[in-house]
Amino acid sequence: MAYRYGNREQFGLFPQSIEDYVSKEDPVRVYDAFVGGIDFGELGIDLDEHQVGNSEYDPKAMLKLLVYGYSYGLKGARKLERACHHNVSFMWLMGGLKPDHKTIAEFRRGHKKALKQVLKQCVRLCIKLDLIAGNVLFVDGTKIRANAARGKTHDRAHYEKMLGELDGRIEKLLEECERIDRQEEGLGSSVAVNKELAQAEGLKQKIKDVLEGFKDSGRKKINLTDPDCAVMHSVQGSHASYNVQSVVDDQHGLIVHAEAVSATSDVNQFAEQIQQANETMNKLCEVGCADAGYADTAELKNIDEQGIKVVVPSQRQALRKKEQKAFSKSHFRYDKEKDCYFCPEQNELPYEFIDPKRGKKYYRISAPGLCHRCVHYGKCTSNKNGRRIMRLVLEDLKERFEAQYEACKEIYARRKTRAEHPFGHIKRNLKTDGFMLRGKDGVQAETSLLATCFDLRRMMTILGITTLIEKLTAPAIPVMG
Repeated sequence: MAYRYGNREQFGLFPQSIEDYVSKEDPVRVYDAFVGGIDFGELGIDLDEHQVGNSEYDPKAMLKLLVYGYSYGLKGARKLERACHHNVSFMWLMGGLKPDHKTIAEFRRGHKKALKQVLKQCVRLCIKLDLIAGNVLFVDGTKIRANAARGKTHDRAHYEKMLGELDGRIEKLLEECERIDRQEEGLGSSVAVNKELAQAEGLKQKIKDVLEGFKDSGRKKINLTDPDCAVMHSVQGSHASYNVQSVVDDQHGLIVHAEAVSATSDVNQFAEQIQQANETMNKLCEVGCADAGYADTAELKNIDEQGIKVVVPSQRQALRKKEQKAFSKSHFRYDKEKDCYFCPEQNELPYEFIDPKRGKKYYRISAPGLCHRCVHYGKCTSNKNGRRIMRLVLEDLKERFEAQYEACKEIYARRKTRAEHPFGHIKRNLKTDGFMLRGKDGVQAETSLLATCFDLRRMMTILGITTLIEKLTAPAIPVMG
Protein backbone atom coordinates (compact mmCIF):
# COMPACT_ATOMS: atom_id res chain seq x y z
CA MET A 1 0.00 0.00 0.00
CA ALA A 2 1.34 3.44 -0.98
CA TYR A 3 1.69 6.18 1.63
CA ARG A 4 1.29 9.92 1.33
CA TYR A 5 4.34 11.85 2.50
CA GLY A 6 4.65 15.51 3.38
CA ASN A 7 7.25 17.89 1.99
CA ARG A 8 8.20 20.92 4.07
CA GLU A 9 10.26 22.45 1.23
CA GLN A 10 7.42 22.47 -1.30
CA PHE A 11 6.36 25.94 -2.42
CA GLY A 12 2.73 26.93 -1.98
CA LEU A 13 0.43 29.94 -2.21
CA PHE A 14 -1.11 30.96 1.12
CA PRO A 15 -3.75 33.64 1.68
CA GLN A 16 -2.06 36.98 2.34
CA SER A 17 -4.58 37.97 5.04
CA ILE A 18 -5.09 35.97 8.21
CA GLU A 19 -8.78 36.86 7.87
CA ASP A 20 -8.98 34.28 5.08
CA TYR A 21 -7.87 31.50 7.43
CA VAL A 22 -10.91 31.85 9.71
CA SER A 23 -14.28 30.85 8.28
CA LYS A 24 -17.42 32.90 8.87
CA GLU A 25 -18.82 30.07 11.03
CA ASP A 26 -15.74 29.68 13.21
CA PRO A 27 -16.63 29.87 16.96
CA VAL A 28 -13.74 32.29 17.52
CA ARG A 29 -15.85 34.98 15.84
CA VAL A 30 -18.46 34.61 18.60
CA TYR A 31 -15.88 35.36 21.29
CA ASP A 32 -14.58 38.29 19.27
CA ALA A 33 -18.08 39.76 18.85
CA PHE A 34 -19.03 39.17 22.49
CA VAL A 35 -16.02 40.94 23.98
CA GLY A 36 -16.27 43.63 21.33
CA GLY A 37 -19.75 44.50 22.60
CA ILE A 38 -18.85 44.65 26.30
CA ASP A 39 -19.07 48.02 28.06
CA PHE A 40 -15.54 48.29 29.42
CA GLY A 41 -16.50 51.38 31.40
CA GLU A 42 -18.85 49.19 33.46
CA LEU A 43 -15.98 46.77 34.00
CA GLY A 44 -13.87 49.61 35.36
CA ILE A 45 -11.34 49.53 32.50
CA ASP A 46 -10.46 52.87 30.88
CA LEU A 47 -10.04 52.56 27.09
CA ASP A 48 -8.49 56.03 26.67
CA GLU A 49 -6.05 55.80 23.73
CA HIS A 50 -4.40 59.08 24.67
CA GLN A 51 -3.02 58.06 28.06
CA VAL A 52 0.50 59.24 28.82
CA GLY A 53 3.21 56.60 29.14
CA ASN A 54 4.32 53.46 27.35
CA SER A 55 1.72 51.93 25.07
CA GLU A 56 -0.10 48.89 26.49
CA TYR A 57 -1.79 45.99 24.80
CA ASP A 58 -5.42 46.67 23.92
CA PRO A 59 -7.52 45.58 26.96
CA LYS A 60 -10.18 44.26 24.57
CA ALA A 61 -7.64 41.98 22.91
CA MET A 62 -6.35 40.78 26.28
CA LEU A 63 -9.86 39.98 27.52
CA LYS A 64 -10.62 38.15 24.27
CA LEU A 65 -7.48 36.09 24.82
CA LEU A 66 -8.55 35.08 28.34
CA VAL A 67 -12.18 34.28 27.50
CA TYR A 68 -11.27 32.30 24.38
CA GLY A 69 -8.37 30.55 26.09
CA TYR A 70 -10.46 29.48 29.08
CA SER A 71 -13.13 28.20 26.67
CA TYR A 72 -10.66 25.66 25.31
CA GLY A 73 -8.92 24.75 28.55
CA LEU A 74 -5.90 27.05 28.03
CA LYS A 75 -5.49 28.91 31.31
CA GLY A 76 -1.75 29.08 31.93
CA ALA A 77 -0.06 32.30 30.77
CA ARG A 78 2.69 30.38 28.96
CA LYS A 79 0.16 28.24 27.09
CA LEU A 80 -1.73 31.35 26.03
CA GLU A 81 1.52 32.98 24.91
CA ARG A 82 2.36 29.94 22.79
CA ALA A 83 -1.14 29.90 21.27
CA CYS A 84 -0.69 33.50 20.10
CA HIS A 85 2.37 32.36 18.12
CA HIS A 86 1.17 29.02 16.73
CA ASN A 87 -2.65 28.81 16.76
CA VAL A 88 -4.35 30.48 13.79
CA SER A 89 -7.57 31.17 15.72
CA PHE A 90 -5.65 32.97 18.48
CA MET A 91 -3.56 34.86 15.93
CA TRP A 92 -6.74 36.06 14.19
CA LEU A 93 -8.45 36.94 17.49
CA MET A 94 -5.45 38.97 18.67
CA GLY A 95 -4.93 40.67 15.31
CA GLY A 96 -1.33 39.51 15.29
CA LEU A 97 -0.55 40.77 18.82
CA LYS A 98 1.79 38.46 20.72
CA PRO A 99 1.93 39.39 24.41
CA ASP A 100 4.41 37.40 26.49
CA HIS A 101 3.37 35.28 29.46
CA LYS A 102 4.32 37.95 32.00
CA THR A 103 2.05 40.50 30.32
CA ILE A 104 -0.83 38.01 30.20
CA ALA A 105 -0.37 37.05 33.87
CA GLU A 106 -0.13 40.70 34.96
CA PHE A 107 -3.30 41.63 33.05
CA ARG A 108 -5.26 38.80 34.65
CA ARG A 109 -3.86 39.55 38.10
CA GLY A 110 -4.38 43.31 37.77
CA HIS A 111 -7.98 43.17 36.48
CA LYS A 112 -9.63 40.75 38.91
CA LYS A 113 -12.50 43.13 39.70
CA ALA A 114 -13.20 43.67 36.01
CA LEU A 115 -13.15 39.96 35.23
CA LYS A 116 -15.69 39.34 38.01
CA GLN A 117 -18.18 41.55 36.13
CA VAL A 118 -17.88 39.76 32.77
CA LEU A 119 -20.46 37.10 33.67
CA LYS A 120 -22.97 39.75 34.73
CA GLN A 121 -22.73 41.43 31.33
CA CYS A 122 -23.05 38.06 29.58
CA VAL A 123 -26.22 37.27 31.57
CA ARG A 124 -27.81 40.61 30.76
CA LEU A 125 -27.04 40.03 27.10
CA CYS A 126 -28.79 36.64 27.34
CA ILE A 127 -31.83 38.36 28.86
CA LYS A 128 -31.94 40.83 25.94
CA LEU A 129 -31.80 37.88 23.54
CA ASP A 130 -34.67 36.14 25.42
CA LEU A 131 -32.43 33.22 26.37
CA ILE A 132 -32.95 33.67 30.13
CA ALA A 133 -36.48 33.85 31.53
CA GLY A 134 -35.49 34.03 35.18
CA ASN A 135 -38.68 32.35 36.44
CA VAL A 136 -37.22 29.11 37.84
CA LEU A 137 -33.67 29.07 39.21
CA PHE A 138 -31.64 26.04 40.28
CA VAL A 139 -28.79 26.30 42.80
CA ASP A 140 -25.97 23.78 43.05
CA GLY A 141 -22.37 23.62 44.24
CA THR A 142 -19.17 21.73 43.53
CA LYS A 143 -15.66 21.60 44.99
CA ILE A 144 -12.74 22.84 42.85
CA ARG A 145 -9.17 22.69 44.10
CA ALA A 146 -7.36 25.85 45.14
CA ASN A 147 -3.82 26.63 44.04
CA ALA A 148 -2.53 25.54 47.45
CA ALA A 149 -1.48 22.35 49.21
CA ARG A 150 -3.65 20.81 51.91
CA GLY A 151 -0.53 20.38 54.08
CA LYS A 152 -0.23 24.16 54.38
CA THR A 153 -3.48 24.34 56.37
CA HIS A 154 -2.90 24.71 60.12
CA ASP A 155 -4.55 25.92 63.31
CA ARG A 156 -3.68 29.01 65.36
CA ALA A 157 -1.34 27.13 67.73
CA HIS A 158 0.76 25.87 64.82
CA TYR A 159 1.20 29.38 63.38
CA GLU A 160 2.08 30.83 66.78
CA LYS A 161 4.76 28.16 67.12
CA MET A 162 6.02 28.95 63.60
CA LEU A 163 6.16 32.65 64.46
CA GLY A 164 8.25 31.97 67.57
CA GLU A 165 10.70 29.80 65.61
CA LEU A 166 10.87 32.41 62.86
CA ASP A 167 11.68 35.19 65.32
CA GLY A 168 14.61 33.10 66.57
CA ARG A 169 15.78 32.48 63.01
CA ILE A 170 15.57 36.19 62.11
CA GLU A 171 17.56 37.10 65.22
CA LYS A 172 20.33 34.67 64.22
CA LEU A 173 20.37 36.05 60.66
CA LEU A 174 20.73 39.60 61.97
CA GLU A 175 23.65 38.49 64.15
CA GLU A 176 25.20 36.81 61.11
CA CYS A 177 24.84 40.03 59.08
CA GLU A 178 26.57 42.02 61.81
CA ARG A 179 29.39 39.47 62.01
CA ILE A 180 29.94 39.60 58.24
CA ASP A 181 29.94 43.40 58.27
CA ARG A 182 32.55 43.45 61.05
CA GLN A 183 34.82 40.99 59.33
CA GLU A 184 34.19 42.62 55.92
CA GLU A 185 34.06 39.28 54.20
CA GLY A 186 33.14 38.85 50.55
CA LEU A 187 29.94 40.35 49.19
CA GLY A 188 28.62 36.92 48.24
CA SER A 189 28.07 35.76 51.81
CA SER A 190 26.39 39.02 52.82
CA VAL A 191 24.06 38.95 49.82
CA ALA A 192 22.99 35.37 50.55
CA VAL A 193 22.24 36.13 54.20
CA ASN A 194 20.35 39.31 53.32
CA LYS A 195 18.25 37.37 50.82
CA GLU A 196 17.38 34.74 53.41
CA LEU A 197 16.59 37.48 55.92
CA ALA A 198 14.19 39.16 53.47
CA GLN A 199 12.44 35.84 52.87
CA ALA A 200 12.10 35.23 56.60
CA GLU A 201 10.68 38.72 57.15
CA GLY A 202 8.17 38.15 54.32
CA LEU A 203 7.07 34.83 55.82
CA LYS A 204 6.74 36.44 59.24
CA GLN A 205 4.39 39.10 57.86
CA LYS A 206 2.38 36.43 56.08
CA ILE A 207 1.96 34.46 59.31
CA LYS A 208 0.89 37.63 61.14
CA ASP A 209 -1.77 38.23 58.48
CA VAL A 210 -3.02 34.66 58.90
CA LEU A 211 -3.24 35.09 62.69
CA GLU A 212 -5.30 38.24 62.13
CA GLY A 213 -7.51 36.15 59.87
CA PHE A 214 -8.35 33.85 62.77
CA LYS A 215 -9.77 36.84 64.67
CA ASP A 216 -11.82 38.14 61.74
CA SER A 217 -13.20 34.86 60.39
CA GLY A 218 -13.56 32.68 63.46
CA ARG A 219 -12.19 29.73 61.47
CA LYS A 220 -10.31 26.90 63.21
CA LYS A 221 -7.76 26.36 60.43
CA ILE A 222 -6.35 28.59 57.66
CA ASN A 223 -4.13 27.80 54.68
CA LEU A 224 -0.85 29.73 54.56
CA THR A 225 -0.59 29.78 50.75
CA ASP A 226 -4.21 30.81 50.10
CA PRO A 227 -5.91 31.97 53.32
CA ASP A 228 -9.34 32.12 51.66
CA CYS A 229 -9.55 28.44 50.72
CA ALA A 230 -10.47 25.57 53.06
CA VAL A 231 -9.93 21.83 53.30
CA MET A 232 -12.97 20.22 51.68
CA HIS A 233 -13.99 16.61 51.13
CA SER A 234 -15.12 15.24 47.77
CA VAL A 235 -15.08 11.95 45.86
CA GLN A 236 -11.46 12.73 44.91
CA GLY A 237 -10.46 12.99 48.57
CA SER A 238 -9.63 15.93 50.84
CA HIS A 239 -7.95 18.97 49.29
CA ALA A 240 -7.54 22.70 49.78
CA SER A 241 -10.51 23.85 47.71
CA TYR A 242 -13.26 26.37 47.05
CA ASN A 243 -16.98 25.63 47.09
CA VAL A 244 -18.18 26.96 43.73
CA GLN A 245 -21.88 27.86 43.73
CA SER A 246 -23.89 28.40 40.55
CA VAL A 247 -27.44 29.54 39.86
CA VAL A 248 -28.85 28.20 36.59
CA ASP A 249 -31.95 29.34 34.71
CA ASP A 250 -34.53 26.70 33.79
CA GLN A 251 -35.28 27.93 30.26
CA HIS A 252 -32.02 26.97 28.53
CA GLY A 253 -29.76 25.97 31.42
CA LEU A 254 -27.67 29.16 31.30
CA ILE A 255 -25.70 30.27 34.36
CA VAL A 256 -27.14 33.42 35.92
CA HIS A 257 -24.72 33.75 38.83
CA ALA A 258 -21.59 31.93 39.98
CA GLU A 259 -19.52 32.46 43.11
CA ALA A 260 -16.60 30.74 44.83
CA VAL A 261 -17.04 30.60 48.61
CA SER A 262 -14.90 29.29 51.47
CA ALA A 263 -17.77 27.53 53.25
CA THR A 264 -17.33 23.77 53.22
CA SER A 265 -21.10 23.15 53.28
CA ASP A 266 -23.98 24.34 51.07
CA VAL A 267 -26.32 24.78 54.05
CA ASN A 268 -26.21 28.59 54.31
CA GLN A 269 -25.77 29.41 50.62
CA PHE A 270 -29.28 29.20 49.14
CA ALA A 271 -30.64 32.64 50.03
CA GLU A 272 -27.44 34.51 49.13
CA GLN A 273 -27.11 32.83 45.74
CA ILE A 274 -30.76 33.39 44.77
CA GLN A 275 -30.58 37.04 45.86
CA GLN A 276 -27.40 37.65 43.84
CA ALA A 277 -29.01 36.07 40.77
CA ASN A 278 -32.12 38.22 41.20
CA GLU A 279 -29.97 41.35 41.40
CA THR A 280 -28.20 40.41 38.18
CA MET A 281 -31.53 39.85 36.40
CA ASN A 282 -33.15 42.93 37.95
CA LYS A 283 -36.21 40.84 38.86
CA LEU A 284 -37.41 38.28 41.39
CA CYS A 285 -37.61 34.68 40.26
CA GLU A 286 -40.80 32.72 40.91
CA VAL A 287 -39.23 29.43 42.07
CA GLY A 288 -35.90 28.61 43.73
CA CYS A 289 -34.85 24.95 43.67
CA ALA A 290 -31.91 23.01 45.13
CA ASP A 291 -31.06 19.60 46.57
CA ALA A 292 -31.29 18.53 50.22
CA GLY A 293 -27.81 19.86 50.95
CA TYR A 294 -29.39 23.34 51.10
CA ALA A 295 -32.23 22.27 53.41
CA ASP A 296 -31.92 24.68 56.31
CA THR A 297 -35.38 26.00 57.22
CA ALA A 298 -34.17 29.34 58.58
CA GLU A 299 -32.13 29.90 55.41
CA LEU A 300 -35.00 28.95 53.10
CA LYS A 301 -37.30 31.27 55.06
CA ASN A 302 -35.32 34.28 53.79
CA ILE A 303 -36.33 33.44 50.23
CA ASP A 304 -39.89 32.39 51.10
CA GLU A 305 -40.52 35.80 52.71
CA GLN A 306 -39.82 37.44 49.34
CA GLY A 307 -42.73 35.58 47.76
CA ILE A 308 -40.50 33.04 45.99
CA LYS A 309 -41.62 29.41 46.04
CA VAL A 310 -38.96 27.19 47.61
CA VAL A 311 -38.53 23.68 46.16
CA VAL A 312 -35.92 22.00 48.36
CA PRO A 313 -36.42 18.53 49.88
CA SER A 314 -35.72 18.11 53.58
CA GLN A 315 -33.16 15.62 54.79
CA ARG A 316 -35.90 13.20 55.83
CA GLN A 317 -37.41 13.38 52.34
CA ALA A 318 -34.03 12.80 50.72
CA LEU A 319 -33.36 9.83 53.03
CA ARG A 320 -36.91 8.48 52.95
CA LYS A 321 -35.86 4.81 53.06
CA LYS A 322 -33.79 5.29 56.20
CA GLU A 323 -36.60 7.30 57.78
CA GLN A 324 -39.08 4.42 57.76
CA LYS A 325 -38.32 3.15 61.26
CA ALA A 326 -41.16 1.94 63.42
CA PHE A 327 -40.63 4.58 66.11
CA SER A 328 -39.23 7.50 64.17
CA LYS A 329 -40.55 11.00 64.81
CA SER A 330 -42.92 10.71 61.85
CA HIS A 331 -44.94 8.11 63.80
CA PHE A 332 -45.52 10.51 66.70
CA ARG A 333 -48.59 12.79 66.43
CA TYR A 334 -48.17 16.49 67.19
CA ASP A 335 -51.05 18.34 68.90
CA LYS A 336 -50.72 22.00 67.99
CA GLU A 337 -53.25 23.25 70.56
CA LYS A 338 -51.62 21.48 73.51
CA ASP A 339 -48.11 21.87 72.06
CA CYS A 340 -47.26 18.27 72.78
CA TYR A 341 -46.65 14.93 71.05
CA PHE A 342 -48.46 11.60 71.41
CA CYS A 343 -46.53 8.38 70.89
CA PRO A 344 -47.96 5.37 68.96
CA GLU A 345 -49.29 4.06 72.32
CA GLN A 346 -51.07 7.44 72.86
CA ASN A 347 -48.87 8.49 75.79
CA GLU A 348 -48.28 12.24 76.01
CA LEU A 349 -44.86 13.92 75.52
CA PRO A 350 -45.33 17.50 76.83
CA TYR A 351 -43.09 20.47 76.06
CA GLU A 352 -39.82 20.34 78.07
CA PHE A 353 -37.58 23.27 77.04
CA ILE A 354 -36.35 25.35 74.10
CA ASP A 355 -32.83 25.91 72.73
CA PRO A 356 -33.10 29.42 71.20
CA LYS A 357 -29.62 29.36 69.67
CA ARG A 358 -30.37 26.26 67.64
CA GLY A 359 -34.04 27.06 67.14
CA LYS A 360 -35.16 23.73 68.61
CA LYS A 361 -37.88 22.70 71.10
CA TYR A 362 -37.76 19.47 73.11
CA TYR A 363 -40.60 17.23 74.33
CA ARG A 364 -40.26 14.34 76.80
CA ILE A 365 -42.57 11.61 78.06
CA SER A 366 -44.59 12.87 81.05
CA ALA A 367 -43.48 9.96 83.28
CA PRO A 368 -40.44 7.72 82.60
CA GLY A 369 -42.35 4.76 84.01
CA LEU A 370 -44.70 4.87 81.01
CA CYS A 371 -41.75 4.02 78.79
CA HIS A 372 -40.34 1.41 81.17
CA ARG A 373 -43.65 -0.47 81.27
CA CYS A 374 -44.25 -0.15 77.52
CA VAL A 375 -43.87 -3.30 75.39
CA HIS A 376 -41.78 -1.25 72.94
CA TYR A 377 -39.20 -0.14 75.51
CA GLY A 378 -35.77 -0.84 74.06
CA LYS A 379 -37.00 -0.41 70.49
CA CYS A 380 -38.54 3.05 70.83
CA THR A 381 -35.98 4.25 73.40
CA SER A 382 -33.60 2.80 75.97
CA ASN A 383 -33.16 6.10 77.84
CA LYS A 384 -33.93 5.69 81.55
CA ASN A 385 -35.64 9.12 81.48
CA GLY A 386 -37.97 8.04 78.69
CA ARG A 387 -38.47 9.09 75.08
CA ARG A 388 -37.63 12.61 73.94
CA ILE A 389 -38.68 14.32 70.68
CA MET A 390 -37.03 17.35 69.08
CA ARG A 391 -39.09 19.84 67.07
CA LEU A 392 -37.85 22.88 65.18
CA VAL A 393 -39.27 26.25 66.16
CA LEU A 394 -39.91 26.59 62.41
CA GLU A 395 -41.31 23.05 62.08
CA ASP A 396 -44.60 24.30 60.57
CA LEU A 397 -42.66 26.14 57.89
CA LYS A 398 -40.48 23.10 57.29
CA GLU A 399 -43.58 20.96 56.76
CA ARG A 400 -44.91 23.52 54.28
CA PHE A 401 -41.63 23.37 52.37
CA GLU A 402 -41.89 19.58 52.35
CA ALA A 403 -45.41 19.81 50.93
CA GLN A 404 -44.20 22.26 48.26
CA TYR A 405 -41.47 19.84 47.26
CA GLU A 406 -43.96 16.96 46.96
CA ALA A 407 -46.20 19.13 44.76
CA CYS A 408 -43.32 20.33 42.56
CA LYS A 409 -41.42 17.13 41.84
CA GLU A 410 -41.58 17.84 38.10
CA ILE A 411 -39.55 21.00 38.65
CA TYR A 412 -37.11 19.19 40.94
CA ALA A 413 -36.65 16.43 38.35
CA ARG A 414 -35.18 19.04 35.95
CA ARG A 415 -32.59 20.05 38.52
CA LYS A 416 -30.03 17.42 37.53
CA THR A 417 -30.07 18.25 33.83
CA ARG A 418 -29.97 21.98 34.52
CA ALA A 419 -27.89 22.56 37.65
CA GLU A 420 -25.32 19.77 37.32
CA HIS A 421 -24.63 20.04 33.58
CA PRO A 422 -22.56 23.27 33.82
CA PHE A 423 -20.13 21.75 36.33
CA GLY A 424 -19.59 18.73 34.11
CA HIS A 425 -18.77 21.00 31.16
CA ILE A 426 -16.50 23.25 33.21
CA LYS A 427 -14.55 20.39 34.77
CA ARG A 428 -14.26 18.07 31.77
CA ASN A 429 -14.52 20.17 28.61
CA LEU A 430 -12.83 23.28 30.01
CA LYS A 431 -10.27 21.06 31.79
CA THR A 432 -10.75 22.70 35.17
CA ASP A 433 -9.19 20.56 37.87
CA GLY A 434 -8.06 23.57 39.89
CA PHE A 435 -7.76 27.36 39.94
CA MET A 436 -4.70 29.24 38.69
CA LEU A 437 -5.03 32.33 40.90
CA ARG A 438 -4.98 32.57 44.68
CA GLY A 439 -7.20 34.52 47.04
CA LYS A 440 -10.96 35.09 46.92
CA ASP A 441 -10.80 37.88 44.31
CA GLY A 442 -8.61 35.92 41.92
CA VAL A 443 -10.64 32.73 42.24
CA GLN A 444 -13.89 34.67 41.77
CA ALA A 445 -12.45 36.24 38.60
CA GLU A 446 -11.70 32.78 37.21
CA THR A 447 -15.14 31.52 38.25
CA SER A 448 -16.74 34.37 36.32
CA LEU A 449 -14.66 33.54 33.23
CA LEU A 450 -15.53 29.83 33.39
CA ALA A 451 -19.25 30.52 33.79
CA THR A 452 -19.13 32.98 30.88
CA CYS A 453 -17.40 30.38 28.71
CA PHE A 454 -20.16 27.88 29.49
CA ASP A 455 -22.90 30.39 28.66
CA LEU A 456 -21.27 31.34 25.35
CA ARG A 457 -21.02 27.68 24.36
CA ARG A 458 -24.69 27.15 25.25
CA MET A 459 -25.68 30.23 23.26
CA MET A 460 -23.90 28.81 20.21
CA THR A 461 -25.75 25.52 20.65
CA ILE A 462 -29.14 27.21 21.06
CA LEU A 463 -28.95 29.86 18.33
CA GLY A 464 -26.24 28.57 16.04
CA ILE A 465 -22.93 30.34 15.44
CA THR A 466 -24.00 32.45 12.45
CA THR A 467 -27.23 33.68 14.07
CA LEU A 468 -25.46 34.44 17.34
CA ILE A 469 -22.76 36.47 15.59
CA GLU A 470 -25.45 38.46 13.78
CA LYS A 471 -27.23 39.22 17.05
CA LEU A 472 -24.00 40.12 18.84
CA THR A 473 -22.92 42.53 16.12
CA ALA A 474 -26.37 44.09 15.64
CA PRO A 475 -26.28 47.76 16.78
CA ALA A 476 -29.57 47.34 18.68
CA ILE A 477 -27.99 44.94 21.21
CA PRO A 478 -25.45 46.82 23.34
CA VAL A 479 -24.17 44.84 26.32
CA MET A 480 -24.84 47.04 29.34
CA GLY A 481 -23.51 46.43 32.84
